[in-house]
Amino acid sequence: MEEMEEELKCPVCGSFYREPIILPCSHNLCQACARNILVQTPESESPQSRRASGSAVSDYDYLDLDKMSLYSEADSGYGSYGGFASAPTTPCQKSPNGVRVFPPTAPPPPAALAPPPRNACLTCPQCHRSLVLDERGLRGFPRNRLLEGVIDRYQQGRAAALRCQLCEKAPKEAAVMCEQCDVFYCDPCRLRCHPPRGPLAKHRLVPPAQGRVSRRLSPRKISTCTDHELENHSMYCVQCKSPVCYQCLEEGKHSSHEVKALGAMWKLHKSQLSQALNGLSDRAKEAKEFLVQLRNMVQQIQENSVEFEACLVAQCDALIDALNRRKAQLLSRVNKEHEHKLKVVRDQISHCTVKLRQTTGLMEYCLEVIKENDPSGFLQISDALIRRVHLTEDQWGKGTLTPRMTTDFDLNLDNAPLLQSIHQLDFVQMKVSSPVPAPPILQLEECCTHNNSATLSWKQPPLSTVQVEGYILELDDGNGGQFREVYVGKETMCTVDGLHFNSTYSARVKAFNKTGVSPYSKTLVLQTSEDTQSEEQTLPFPVPLERSQLRRMSPFSSTLNLQPSFPGRSYFELRSSAHQLSLHSSLQSLNSAGCNFDIQGTPYSQLVDIKKMVAVAWFSFDPASAHADIIFSNDNLTVTCNSYDDRVVLGKTGFSKGLHYWELSIDRYDNHPDPAFGVARIDVLKDAMLGKDDKAWAMYVDNNRSWFMHNNSHTNRTEGGITKGATVGVLLDLTRRTLTFSINEDQQGPVAFENLEGLFFPAVSLNRNVQVTLHTGLPVPEFYTSRSTMP
Repeated sequence: MEEMEEELKCPVCGSFYREPIILPCSHNLCQACARNILVQTPESESPQSRRASGSAVSDYDYLDLDKMSLYSEADSGYGSYGGFASAPTTPCQKSPNGVRVFPPTAPPPPAALAPPPRNACLTCPQCHRSLVLDERGLRGFPRNRLLEGVIDRYQQGRAAALRCQLCEKAPKEAAVMCEQCDVFYCDPCRLRCHPPRGPLAKHRLVPPAQGRVSRRLSPRKISTCTDHELENHSMYCVQCKSPVCYQCLEEGKHSSHEVKALGAMWKLHKSQLSQALNGLSDRAKEAKEFLVQLRNMVQQIQENSVEFEACLVAQCDALIDALNRRKAQLLSRVNKEHEHKLKVVRDQISHCTVKLRQTTGLMEYCLEVIKENDPSGFLQISDALIRRVHLTEDQWGKGTLTPRMTTDFDLNLDNAPLLQSIHQLDFVQMKVSSPVPAPPILQLEECCTHNNSATLSWKQPPLSTVQVEGYILELDDGNGGQFREVYVGKETMCTVDGLHFNSTYSARVKAFNKTGVSPYSKTLVLQTSEDTQSEEQTLPFPVPLERSQLRRMSPFSSTLNLQPSFPGRSYFELRSSAHQLSLHSSLQSLNSAGCNFDIQGTPYSQLVDIKKMVAVAWFSFDPASAHADIIFSNDNLTVTCNSYDDRVVLGKTGFSKGLHYWELSIDRYDNHPDPAFGVARIDVLKDAMLGKDDKAWAMYVDNNRSWFMHNNSHTNRTEGGITKGATVGVLLDLTRRTLTFSINEDQQGPVAFENLEGLFFPAVSLNRNVQVTLHTGLPVPEFYTSRSTMP
């Protein structure tokens, strides 16, 4: 019931309606409040006079003008009836409901004596519709007796407990009221003062609340016609939608209107209101359930907030713990560097001290010998002393008095990426804003294989309008194994290098955006070239030159390169997800203008001649199989080490057939280390110089000379070393089963190793004083080709 209270209060005074009247707009006002907000208009500016004078301004414009001026929102808090120059300015006030009202300039006369203002105008405070009163004034508006009855029942339900009127001290709560005696009784006083016998037995006793209402209110009058106050409403005018009396039908304006029985229309409208209330009740029920849901959401939000805060604190604590652990590791490395520097310097101090003591002793001895006056005795030992002095002097030659270690720490903490990541640390909005992309379409005419490389091209479906942020290209391991990501980016074309020769790879691509990842495209099956010794095989589709910019250098780990290469053919096929569609390309002449897919023929039936030439292979170093101390950069083409001991790193591609040549440029070379270059098995020792075991064949070199080494056996010492900027070449000829080395494009020594057979990986061993960069895909050097052409 409390929610209904606002419906029972006047929008002007804010109190319960008193003698409410119904305006034509269906809103209600207290009769006194309606009288307070009446505005009298000049006769010359009334709507009737304007119509009589033929003014172009309509009643609607007049009412709008009245409405706008009457409810001005000026900051001064005053409004005026600004449409008429002669109208006096009247200060306005605000009701408890926030409605601006205009009090009269003087107290109005009593209602019974107050004549209606001439051409009075009333504006509804709720819908702001302006109404012009006729000669009847406010009496022309019907009285809302139904609203009065609702207010009475509402107040009756909220009435405080009534007290007995006969209790002398501390009146008790009344139990009944006698309508004839008009007295409230509690039970003891009723039995004592109003016994149910004799004349009092005929009195009617009612509940206290009902008795108070009947006591306070006079009997409700029957609603009468506003035009004929002596006539009761008996019919209902359908056109005017209002009750009318018999006299209205006989001589009033409703005489030609359709009318119906008042009782029948009362029941019909009650039924319609009940049906409308049923729908509104359903909405109210849904609103209550929605409020319960919102309150549950408030509780859930609070619980989730506590849980999320705990999770966030745990994640940040985990980051701090990881940073502390990394801090301890870095400090350990600094301590090792510190100990190493001290050890080197102390060893040099000890060595220099011993040497200085020996030198000083020799000098003192020679001075004593010089003091002797025996010529024959002096000449017996002078030659030996002179040789010892010169030998000792030579021992103090170049480099002896140079510190072997610098005082500076060659360590620089690269914390910029981590700081940037910390600044970029933010929450990810788990909100779906757009659909996921459609699966990309592989463009067969742009896809091809070349040597041990594969180029793939794709595009979005033509009718797709979903925004794509990037693509993910995946290849298997060439043996039907699991797919791995080899490219992530916005480009729609990618060349993948470092694949196995004569291997069949399956490729697929998918798109992604902020919402999610699309399904995979159809699977494309590619076959790499068969032999790298003497021929190059390429699908006859044009490959744009700009593809080299999108080349992905050796995206696989070494586990993908453990298979030997065998002869085969280059082809590819496209399979659908159900593996029902298969498109095979046939090799045509490289000089032909182009070719089409041969869907009908077999994949190998139309192979023709291909261009004969020496093939090249592109590869990089393999982080997965390298020692943990190896440091990679430049897309795994440049390596160095953070240890003073020799560490081994292998290439990603293994060779078992053909002629292969690669070079390594010396980017840094300090303190005369001995890096080693060559080939090795996959299981070679990674923490020793290359060639120390039987799994590696290498040449190690310093700044003056080089040696070949296998199984810790040193052979073929050759003059000529390396410096910064030098180039070391490695030539593996598995046709002749030989391994040859070069320095600065000149062959270094004889053929290093012969009778090589099996699977070999390019290999390097180095320490922290050396940095090298790998160069692959190179032609065979001239010294080898000229030797091959010799009879």
